[in-house]
Amino acid sequence: MQVTTIGLDLGKNVFQVHGVTEAGEIVFNRSLRRAQMHRFFESLPPCLVGIEACGTSHYWAREIAKLGHEVRLIPPAYVKPYVKRGKSDAIDAAAICEAVTRPSMRFVAIKTPDQQAVLALHRVRDLIVRQRTQIVNMLRSVLAEFGIVVRQGVGHAIAFAKRCLEGTEDDLPDLARDVVSNLSHQLVALHRRVLWYGRQLNRAASLDARVARLRTIPGVGPITASAIVASIGDGHQFSNGRSFAAWLGLTPLNRSSGGKERLGRISKMGDRYIRRLLVLGMTSRIKQIQQRPEQFDPWFTGILERKPAKLAAVAMANKTARIIWAVLTREQNYQIRSA
Repeated sequence: MQVTTIGLDLGKNVFQVHGVTEAGEIVFNRSLRRAQMHRFFESLPPCLVGIEACGTSHYWAREIAKLGHEVRLIPPAYVKPYVKRGKSDAIDAAAICEAVTRPSMRFVAIKTPDQQAVLALHRVRDLIVRQRTQIVNMLRSVLAEFGIVVRQGVGHAIAFAKRCLEGTEDDLPDLARDVVSNLSHQLVALHRRVLWYGRQLNRAASLDARVARLRTIPGVGPITASAIVASIGDGHQFSNGRSFAAWLGLTPLNRSSGGKERLGRISKMGDRYIRRLLVLGMTSRIKQIQQRPEQFDPWFTGILERKPAKLAAVAMANKTARIIWAVLTREQNYQIRSA
């Protein structure tokens, strides 16, 4: 019996493969060690291989595709309905094998090593930014116990830390001064790392024409643009701009029934990092619109008149996501429409 479809459940060292024929008969459902993976797939004729989109899935998708197989990555949430009962590697592999053959199934585009390298920069930079925020909060709380208040904003906290390291902040007990000095060293070092990762991202962004096109969209900077390109490539895996906005979790939840349309809050089900970058970019743009409304698209000024600023920022991020998809798929710069 010739295998035509395989469901592959990934692991760290043990992998589960479930293979079926064109008629749906089970040929095998067995486990493999990491060292056996390449040899196993080399021995099979070209077939369809389904994998859950998870950690290391893009690497294994590329490796298995090199051996002549067609590989499709499936979002884990779309595999879950096909799990019969219980939870084991064998059951998961069988569910993946069934899900990958569904004609209406949605798949994840396989990322290239270059895309994953840029995403690694983004992930580590985001980690360092969160660590910097933690140190800033700790520094503020320690200083507040001695009646010292640092102005809001990371810049003011870093400026205070630099003054502390220079010895100009001496109104503290000796032990507290040592604690604040250590926190200041950490804060300044983390801030330098954030700047380094920012420079690396800017350098990588300058080499990609798709990032340059996205930067023509108001409110989309180099970090946001490079994160989007590294995540979705040319965007052709989405059928339209709304699908991309839905993937980012920026579209309303639809709970319609019986002919009655009920739309709720945004789903927040997609890429949280890109969604946050877009909303932050639109929040910054709102300040510009409020200062010079005559220079912007009437749609943006209109929604600011009708909705609170935070709600308007999310709506603007939704619209911008659709513009991003159009710019990527059409390979054209964004043309600013005059009011």
